[in-house]
Amino acid sequence: MNKSEAQKLIEDIFLVKDEKRLWQDNYIWLLEEVGELSRAVRSKDEENIREEFADVYAWLLSLASVLQIDLDEVLFSKYENGCPKCFLKPCGCRHREENDND
Repeated sequence: MNKSEAQKLIEDIFLVKDEKRLWQDNYIWLLEEVGELSRAVRSKDEENIREEFADVYAWLLSLASVLQIDLDEVLFSKYENGCPKCFLKPCGCRHREENDND
């Protein structure tokens, strides 16, 4: 399944409900899931980590759909030429190396 198919799948399952909420409420749900992913990663529970990645991705796709954003389009338009700052693959920006341990 590619990203477009995944976004369509999540729309088919959740868009009717998610469009009834304010986009801000969907954003809060996404942030909650990111917090759960953080806790799962810290716990090193691989099954829970996988579940939380799926939840974060689903909420990101849903929020994009509610806001009428095609994630394929925005991702590829920003990163298709490499790093948006230095245009290298892999990124050669100094700030990335300095922050890799964060």
